[in-house]
Amino acid sequence: MRIFTRYILSEMAQAFLVTLASLTVFVFLVLIGKLAVENGLGLSPILRMLPYILPQAMQFAVPGAMLLAATSVYGRVSSSNEIVAVKAMGISPMVVIWPSFALAAAVSLGAVVTNDVAVSWGDDGVKRVILESLEEVAYSKLSTTGRFRTDRLQVNVRAVEDHRLIGPTIQLAARPGRQASVITADEAQLHTDVARGIVTVSMLNAEADFDGWKIIYPGPFERSFPIEDFTGQNSGPKSPSNYSLREISPAVVEQVALVERSKQEMAADAGFALLTGRSDELSQAIWMPRVNETIWAERTLSKLRTEPHRRWANGFSCLGFVLIGVPMAIRRRHGEFWGSFFACFLPILLVYYPMLVGCVDKAKDGGFPPEAVWLGNIVLAIWGVWLMRRVIRF
Repeated sequence: MRIFTRYILSEMAQAFLVTLASLTVFVFLVLIGKLAVENGLGLSPILRMLPYILPQAMQFAVPGAMLLAATSVYGRVSSSNEIVAVKAMGISPMVVIWPSFALAAAVSLGAVVTNDVAVSWGDDGVKRVILESLEEVAYSKLSTTGRFRTDRLQVNVRAVEDHRLIGPTIQLAARPGRQASVITADEAQLHTDVARGIVTVSMLNAEADFDGWKIIYPGPFERSFPIEDFTGQNSGPKSPSNYSLREISPAVVEQVALVERSKQEMAADAGFALLTGRSDELSQAIWMPRVNETIWAERTLSKLRTEPHRRWANGFSCLGFVLIGVPMAIRRRHGEFWGSFFACFLPILLVYYPMLVGCVDKAKDGGFPPEAVWLGNIVLAIWGVWLMRRVIRF
């Protein structure tokens, strides 16, 4: 029996590692290319970003590699009639099958850790490199196209000489309560301060048009902008999706206290307003923002509670894929490897992933309990058990 175990584990491990390496390289290059094109990154920031992209690439590659390994190994074993020989010896096929399930369970635990690292450490690292490279990216775009643009501002220049912007025009988008503004100057320089979260523009002989008021600044003039104006991203609180697993439990406790405190304050203020006859304090214009804040806090709490289930369910999709891939490959023993793979992958793509995404979205909105995220994995397990029973019986 141990010979079967060692044989299957060896074949599965070799196929998994080779496939994982290939898929990781492919996804890695796609992610790097996407970030480089979207952010205009040069070689230096791309090299600094490589360690942070690796867990993100593995996050996508591990489940696919596990499915490919299972279908290739068991398709080959079955086509060689090794399963038939095991049955002819009066041995249950589970002797050949269970080692792959044990390996898939171990890989699933590793996938949970990889997912956690990818969405916390990896994502934070990528964002930090982009922020640190902001000045380089801005100068690169301005020197090549003469324009740097985000949703909040646009910078146009006539030319770039060394580190000087010649004839810059900074256009600020309109905001609530403020009109669009324009600043022009003879020349300017950009200075990024990531620690303070600002970009300082040092200008010479600037002229600004703020809310219809034209102001002239002869000589040197500096204006600081929030760094998110140049990145187009909000620098608010960290998203629950970017918390590490060890940070989620304390965050849930803190968020529960925040929601309870918000509800108690609203109840106390409403009671006091009714008692004192200040009904104007309960008007929709005043009260609805507080209601919306409470709703947003409850939604954040739902996201925090859903996140651990999402990562564990994503990780254990590896086990679910093997539960389906192994019996499917054995049953299609005269079929081609790619035929067995796509016979498993297409139903997973069309059923499992939409179900996972739908349940995650509903759970984060509070419409489903967090445990509903496991529904897709349960469907995979039921399907796999049904296929396995047919393999063992026949």
